[in-house]
Amino acid sequence: MREAAILKQLNHQNIIKLYDVFLTDERCYFLLEYMDEDLKRYLDRNRPLDRQMIKNFMYQLFDAMFYCHKHRIIHRDIKPHNILVNHEHQLKLCDFGLGRAFSVPLKSYTHEIVTLWYRAPEILLGSPSYGTPVDMWSLGCIFGEMYQGWPLFHGDSEIDQIFQIFKLLGTPSGNDWPNVFLLPQFKSSFPKFTMQKIQLRQIVDNDEVAYDLLKRLLICDPTIRMAARYALEHSYFAGHKKTLSSITNAKTNHIQYDENNNVI
Repeated sequence: MREAAILKQLNHQNIIKLYDVFLTDERCYFLLEYMDEDLKRYLDRNRPLDRQMIKNFMYQLFDAMFYCHKHRIIHRDIKPHNILVNHEHQLKLCDFGLGRAFSVPLKSYTHEIVTLWYRAPEILLGSPSYGTPVDMWSLGCIFGEMYQGWPLFHGDSEIDQIFQIFKLLGTPSGNDWPNVFLLPQFKSSFPKFTMQKIQLRQIVDNDEVAYDLLKRLLICDPTIRMAARYALEHSYFAGHKKTLSSITNAKTNHIQYDENNNVI
């Protein structure tokens, strides 16, 4: 019922609308607005994706994410399967089953979140707490996937996943992630990979502006990873025709929290 509590409170054009909830003795059913397919199926059918469509899609996702984060909601399971698309190319975030309100300072939450391929390094390395940057990492992975046509990192285990990340972005050191050595799953014996800037640029067809956005989203240190509101302001979207934006216009219901910081 956590998902229903969250969806009832959120009101944004890029977040799925919940119309009703039906309870039976054994199951709970949600009546949601109709969408045509999920982003995974759309990407599978439309490779390679038009570059202007990527820009349109990513702006919608950042807008929805900024709205969620502004209202203290972390989605925690962003992946193409949990993003829906309609025939007008409007995207909507769905499946807030792992979503939750976050506190300040952030509490320690479960690490059994986010499908492995879209899971942030701090979670893979066992950070005792995490926040909104985990969603931004997932969006960075999706951004690269839209360009490349397949997932950026597709490990078959947590250690394989973290090594795939390090092979592309470099193994973090104390200089670029000061507290990485304190994380439970980080080992000083990890291979010392160096960042593959040429390969990272090639993912976005050597577009320097897209590359700048991608590398700011895929920063291993969550404290300096780009936030949603700044992603919306990035030069990648210069000249992009913006639709109704959560920054200034989106309406919201008053979101209430209980003593355990859960949405009520």
